[in-house]
Amino acid sequence: MSDDTELITPAEETKEESNTMRIIGWVSAGLAAVALGILVGRELRSRYKFNRRTPYDYYANAGEYEMGEYGVGI
Repeated sequence: MSDDTELITPAEETKEESNTMRIIGWVSAGLAAVALGILVGRELRSRYKFNRRTPYDYYANAGEYEMGEYGVGI
């Protein structure tokens, strides 16, 4: 029976660790870019919706009355 195991040298081990860290770095940078894009997109959408109000939106609650009266005393 022959034993075909390869011995990993310290130089190869650091190369594998470096490659793993590089992959983890790129994945975390990608996730950060996605999160930033979602936040910026949400802010831009809320600003767009605020600026696109019609005159009817300003007077949407004009017919509603307060239920209580203030300043009425005995």
